[in-house]
Amino acid sequence: MDTMTSCNTSSLASYVPSPSNPWDAEKAKHVFGRLGFGGSKTELDSALAQTPSDFIDGIMDVALSAPLFTEPSWASWSYNDYINAGLDFDEETQNNHNVMRLEAFNEFFNQGFRGKMVMFWSSHFVTELNQYYCSNFLYKYYNMLQRNALGNFQDFVREVGLNEAMLIYLNGFENGLYGLNENYARELYELFTLGENNGYTQEDIVETSKALTGYNHWTDSYCSNIYFIEPGQPNSTFINGDKTIFGQTGNWRYDDVIDILFEEKAPLIANFICEKLYTFFVSPNINESIVSEMASSFQVDWNIENLLRTLLKSEHFFDEKSLGSQIKSPFELIIQYIKTGGFTIDEEQKMISFYFTDVIGQRFFDPPNVAGWQGDHSWINSSTLTGRWQIIEYFVWHTWNNHREEFRTLAIESSNNSNDPNVVAKSIIDRFVPKELHTDSDYVNATDVFKANIPQNYFDEGQWDLYWDQVPYQVALLLLHLAKMPELQIN
Repeated sequence: MDTMTSCNTSSLASYVPSPSNPWDAEKAKHVFGRLGFGGSKTELDSALAQTPSDFIDGIMDVALSAPLFTEPSWASWSYNDYINAGLDFDEETQNNHNVMRLEAFNEFFNQGFRGKMVMFWSSHFVTELNQYYCSNFLYKYYNMLQRNALGNFQDFVREVGLNEAMLIYLNGFENGLYGLNENYARELYELFTLGENNGYTQEDIVETSKALTGYNHWTDSYCSNIYFIEPGQPNSTFINGDKTIFGQTGNWRYDDVIDILFEEKAPLIANFICEKLYTFFVSPNINESIVSEMASSFQVDWNIENLLRTLLKSEHFFDEKSLGSQIKSPFELIIQYIKTGGFTIDEEQKMISFYFTDVIGQRFFDPPNVAGWQGDHSWINSSTLTGRWQIIEYFVWHTWNNHREEFRTLAIESSNNSNDPNVVAKSIIDRFVPKELHTDSDYVNATDVFKANIPQNYFDEGQWDLYWDQVPYQVALLLLHLAKMPELQIN
């Protein structure tokens, strides 16, 4: 992971507001942007009525108690189950994939923080749906991410390697007595726990691969459960015999690998995971001393919830240098725009959003490779930038064509029903951007767009107000202008 050194020198002590460092709208927006996918005006006002610590606790408590996606009727269906029911396997599978996509969008939209954690872990414990395909495996993978998102990291690692989506994707299903496959062992160390070339050897990978053998059997047919046959039993494909992993020798099996890994490499694991969480929630510019402090506590119990409560309540997280220091992912861009504006979105538009995010580089359930999405600057290039502009423009016109009075509501709520176009334009812009625009002239230009073709004397004489017929169109013009502003792209 390429990183830069952080200029943020604040500590992990809990942030306590002061006159010189107040709890204000910018910091509340920072929380909504990093721990979720934006917030409405009502949610923002509610946040500011609480202490920052209580606000963070509330967000985390909601995530911990959020219901899991209800198990669908096809959650355990194999290929044969579809055929025996007279159903077209591919057609039903594609339909099921769309059910899961819609569920993921709703999770991001309605369960912000757990949705954010699901997104993080899906880019860490990567699988690609286009390679394992089975919709029941997708459900089990998604369910695993939900259940473990804020749990025990060691337990999470133990479970993920036996998940059918992962067994297919990283070839654990092909790793057995009659053919060793090193893929999962390598990525377990390189991408999931230790980092590239960090504390393991090629021999460790080979020996670990032997210990991970045996999960090579369908219970029924394609897309049925994958299981292990005990050594000595007929058809067992486990490689029986001693293996030496990180200096420990024995007839190791799957659970032993996880135990030895966390016993021998705890400091390296903790530092690697804490650095990834820091990058995701705070900044791509790493403060190594903060990461080291996080890692020291994390390796004591591997409790993700406790680790993040400390980080996300800290002076460091709320430091001015953390605000607006990331580039939004495609999902963040779209959902934050919709949630912040309070705009209506139906199921059709949610599925269209999945198409849009794919076009600009984030196909959920299908990261580009086993390393996941690299985030930040990787989201932006010459083609994706124009695509990001066009997507926001699409949603502006969708609201105009279907719910245009929502533009008026946005203006009234944002400005406290002001009849000053400067106040209205600035208040709307400030809802959508993490920090104020760089110069006063940026606001002046935006206000000029907002005024549209209304003669200046109507504003000067106080005749114009937010109940004019033209107001929804004025807001639409302002949002189209905002769509191309660089500040909308940052989080």
